[in-house]
Amino acid sequence: MKQTSDLLYQEYRHMLVDNILPFWLRYGLDRVHGGMYTALDRDGSILDTDKSVWFQGRALWTYATAYRQVEKNAEFKTACDSLVSFIEKHCFDPADGRMFFRVSKEGRPEIKRIRYVFSETFAILGFAAYSRAFNRPDYAQKAYDLLLKVEGYLNTPGVLVPKFETASIGFGLPMILLNTVQELRAALPDRVVEFNARIDGYLEQIKTHFVRPELQIVVEQCNPDGSLQLDHFEGRQLNPGHAIEGAWFILNEARYRNNDPDLMNLGTTMLDWMWSKGWDAEMGGIIYFRDALGRSATEYWHDMKFWWPQCEATIANLMAYSMTGKESYLTQFDTVHQYIKGHFIDREFGEWYGYLHRDGSLSTPLKGNMYKGPFHIPRMYLVCCQLLDELRR
Repeated sequence: MKQTSDLLYQEYRHMLVDNILPFWLRYGLDRVHGGMYTALDRDGSILDTDKSVWFQGRALWTYATAYRQVEKNAEFKTACDSLVSFIEKHCFDPADGRMFFRVSKEGRPEIKRIRYVFSETFAILGFAAYSRAFNRPDYAQKAYDLLLKVEGYLNTPGVLVPKFETASIGFGLPMILLNTVQELRAALPDRVVEFNARIDGYLEQIKTHFVRPELQIVVEQCNPDGSLQLDHFEGRQLNPGHAIEGAWFILNEARYRNNDPDLMNLGTTMLDWMWSKGWDAEMGGIIYFRDALGRSATEYWHDMKFWWPQCEATIANLMAYSMTGKESYLTQFDTVHQYIKGHFIDREFGEWYGYLHRDGSLSTPLKGNMYKGPFHIPRMYLVCCQLLDELRR
């Protein structure tokens, strides 16, 4: 495995440093108004000049982490400085301190989604990474202050106005908060005890409400008391890529805690179940939605292959292999690795396609929109490079 790990490390580092990161610097970084465009066509031309606020924070995390972990590239720092400035100047509503969802290229407000806190969580990720990369403890403090605001929004009735009146709770929130606080803990190590207590709470929510041994699935939503909603479309809908992403967040926490056996078991169990549900054994790739009871899927894009679930499956399987040594995870890693190379990577213009039909044919050749940008793909290469570097020693 040592020789294979070395070759894979070189391949992944090359894709990250020579392909993915330069693509977004060349075509996405707005050197006039600041921040990052993400709505890019196959060749990098701009399709929409609005800017995703999610991706200002996500891109900040990406380039700051790449600067700290891979290469102290001056262009990475230029991007980070531009992104952090754009976020602070344009992405917070001065009226209430909440963050927008989309702004114009100049930073004018366009859309605000007040039922979510994901713009804020991604800004926390970005601020924390910026703090670590450039020795800016003031941004670690800003990230912490923003976390306290997020907790205030979540704990104050009426602040987050739901789209529908519903009693259900979702997997996404504790999962994202788990990862957010993990990153913030690295930026503020003097608060480890406090952050570990928060993380323990998120882990308990995930384990108690969403990991369901009776069906061997990880559900996306359930009732507040933990009961399932199997007589409803939404209650039966599984998102394998999302659950697998949560699985490697938990495995990463197990790594932090000296390979904690209970967390390793939780993370690998989630991966095992949802790989089984999500991998398309006939045509390859992680499928987007499944029904918990094996009934007909309801969303018209249910059988598509999106870019990001493949990224999460790659990380999760390599991490599980690095921790357990089980060959089955290495086989699954190679399976999704080969699928990505054969279907998603654009050899002519760079970067990856984002959206494939079930058979692997291209749905649209664009490279980015309000949800696809420099995050899942570079994060996959960053995390896998770290794991591969450990395996090749």
